[in-house]
Amino acid sequence: MAIDTTSSLSSVPSNILTSAQFKAQQDATKAATAGASMGQDAFLKLFTTQLTNQDPTDPVKNEAFVAQLAQFSQLEATTAMKNSMQSLSASMMGDRILGASSLIGKTVSVPDGPVTVTDTTVAQGVINLPTGADGIQLQVFDSKGALVRSQIIGAQPVGDFTLAWDGMTDGGAAAANGTYRYVATVNSAGKTTTPTVNTYATVRSVSSSSTGDGTLLLEVDGGKTVSLADVKRVGS
Repeated sequence: MAIDTTSSLSSVPSNILTSAQFKAQQDATKAATAGASMGQDAFLKLFTTQLTNQDPTDPVKNEAFVAQLAQFSQLEATTAMKNSMQSLSASMMGDRILGASSLIGKTVSVPDGPVTVTDTTVAQGVINLPTGADGIQLQVFDSKGALVRSQIIGAQPVGDFTLAWDGMTDGGAAAANGTYRYVATVNSAGKTTTPTVNTYATVRSVSSSSTGDGTLLLEVDGGKTVSLADVKRVGS
């Protein structure tokens, strides 16, 4: 006996979906909620699948069809905006690196930066004394962490104070050329602190952070890398 497929389909209530229709609807819903992360091709594929598997006796309502087209338009606009923003960000990063390249060859203040010693110069350091100081102990360490000089400095007023090392070791000999590190211990009103020492170093290169967060990095003498945002002073 022949089976009338038309009557079989029409006997199914419009609010009951076949398994194929239900799966297609689920896929379309996932496409809508996934947004730009899916991409246009995946959205169109799922949207077409839903239309193909719809009940011919109860097709998608015009309102639903228009709503899904609107979702696709929103997806397309979002994707275009994302691409535009990425292009703009890349362009701005290039401009920022080009601008920061003007610092190459100049001296900048570097938090806890290297202290460079040459035949003729010793890099200075600066610390901030918000409450002044009753006394300061300056220690100088070499690149291997060994203490080469320790000296006591008298009372200082509130403000920035410049640490000046004469380049001599505790043994009375001239320190070898290379990079060193300052550590300052401040005693003020009975409290002991170790403020950050900002030293002056020459910028050798400029780069962007590998994390992609837009941070600009400066490589200075001694191989230390510092964020441009941490630079407080620029010299000649």
